[in-house]
Amino acid sequence: MDILKKIEQYREEEERLKWEGTFADYLALIKEKPWVTQTAHSRVYNMIKDAGVEEKNGKKVYSFFKDSIYGLEEALEKLVEEYFHSAAKRLDVRKRILLLMGPVSGGKSTLVTMLKRGLENYSRTDRGAVYAIKGCPMNEDPLHLIPLHLRKDFEEEYGIKIEGNLSPLNMMRLEEEYGGRIEDVLVERVFFSEDKRTGIGTFSPSDPKSQDIADLTGSIDFSTIAEFGSESDPRAYRFDGELNKANRGMMEFQEMLKCDEKFLWHLLSLTQEGNFKAGRFALISADELILAHTNESEYKSFISNKKNEALHSRIIVMKIPYNLKVSEEERIYKKMIAESDLAHVHIAPHALKVAAIFTILTRLKEPHKAGIDLVKKMKLYDGEAVEGYNSQDVKELQAEFPDEGMSGIDPRYVINRISSAIIRKQLTSISALDVLRSIKEGLDAHASISKEDKERYIDYITIARKEYDVIAKEEVQKAFVYSYDESAKTLMDNYLDNVEAYCNKNKLRDPLTGEEMSPDEKLMRSIEEQIGISENAKKAFREEILIRISAYARKGKKFDYNSHERLREAIQKKLFADLKDIVKITTSVKTPDESQLKKMNDVIARLIDEHGYNSVSANELLRYVGSLLNR
Repeated sequence: MDILKKIEQYREEEERLKWEGTFADYLALIKEKPWVTQTAHSRVYNMIKDAGVEEKNGKKVYSFFKDSIYGLEEALEKLVEEYFHSAAKRLDVRKRILLLMGPVSGGKSTLVTMLKRGLENYSRTDRGAVYAIKGCPMNEDPLHLIPLHLRKDFEEEYGIKIEGNLSPLNMMRLEEEYGGRIEDVLVERVFFSEDKRTGIGTFSPSDPKSQDIADLTGSIDFSTIAEFGSESDPRAYRFDGELNKANRGMMEFQEMLKCDEKFLWHLLSLTQEGNFKAGRFALISADELILAHTNESEYKSFISNKKNEALHSRIIVMKIPYNLKVSEEERIYKKMIAESDLAHVHIAPHALKVAAIFTILTRLKEPHKAGIDLVKKMKLYDGEAVEGYNSQDVKELQAEFPDEGMSGIDPRYVINRISSAIIRKQLTSISALDVLRSIKEGLDAHASISKEDKERYIDYITIARKEYDVIAKEEVQKAFVYSYDESAKTLMDNYLDNVEAYCNKNKLRDPLTGEEMSPDEKLMRSIEEQIGISENAKKAFREEILIRISAYARKGKKFDYNSHERLREAIQKKLFADLKDIVKITTSVKTPDESQLKKMNDVIARLIDEHGYNSVSANELLRYVGSLLNR
């Protein structure tokens, strides 16, 4: 569709959503749609909830965050349920500043931006609609017009609780423009916009000597004093501070703990009482979510200062750690690359996974639990099956170090190293080895890495390389199986025939000679040993297979190669083991004959068509695996 057409449609939609009426009309509206009177905290919670919530492994996963924030399900669930949900119910946590604390590039700013953009979009929906007194620079809640002595009666009739008092400006307008007739006051629908400074504010500290408190609370317009006669006339005041403009929505306090103290004291009254002092007026009511973010070292410095004790109790700290799952870290890199100018570069399969393995290892703490090393811990955290361990072990590992994920390598470092490799070497295709090499080279230039950490990180690069060696060999071996499905089916049928005869204590008949034979124990064990089935456990495993076949038969389903995960893995590994010598010879021959060359070309074609390589990365992979097998 033509972009100008879309712009026109957007403009038409804006016109359609507009609403204006008297306060009497607004009362009729809230009878029909009481949710439009929700508080700022409630609006944020409902925005997240309305986007969709699902349960995964006993954890709540919020669709609102799913396309931008990865691997932080637990932190997000705690944030939404312990803060936003409680605040939406008008519990005391809404009288606290929400402080997101975490390492650099951990997702804090992304989360805040999502909430701001989300509120902008949500205010354009029926469920998130916001109405305000028309012409009010603070988009004041129309219900503030209800006098204090009538609010109890209003709550009984409408079931809506009113908090906050009418601002000095609207109090004057009510008398002068409407003659005190509350029912005639005009109300309009407003749409949040950070750019237009409506319902969303952003405050960033600067030089304490030059920054004025007016940036937060507004200021006197001296050019109008002669017209209105007094500095205490609300018409002579500009209600354009960030706290004014963020009313009904949210205000982001960037680097809050770097602020001068005089800026923070205003937040004490705002968070606890829902009002703040501006100019020569009574306290001004404001309903807004104050959201700040900082890193751990700044927070520790802040709480160690006794002068800040009053603010400590007004802050709720939510930790936003680094992601600790390899698969989710890989998604972060893919997203960052897609948003960059690197999108045209071919990144070989597993290159980002290997980088993610290294990164996650730097964030994990060495486990105390017996039998579990850092690699097993990494795999368990990512939901991989590790023999002998289950979800309970994962919970125990997570409980060992509550601050796990608050340190380590950040995602931007990895993306910077990939960029460096591409630009410096003019590469159009990046492999896992290119990525690891570039990460290693960059450690010397990383200012915040100590000598001890650097030595540890080099060890992690070695571990990531070993993990890649296993992946690379399996990838090539899989590509070498030309008739993979047929080979696997033949091997499985042979195995199942022998298992059935073994469990039923029967003989097998040779298809060529017709003579009876005992089940082929050597064949069965050669497959079972691939997945670590011991001699003592073989009988139970074979009986389990037979029970699974019977269950499929009862349901009228066909038992095939994919019907038993462990059996499939065993057959794959057996096929790969049998092919190892063929792979080794074909990839190591410098001048392959016609037959070998055909095999090589077929494998490269398979790697390109089925595994996502291009010709450069497929050839590199074959050469690398050949060198591994010849060691």
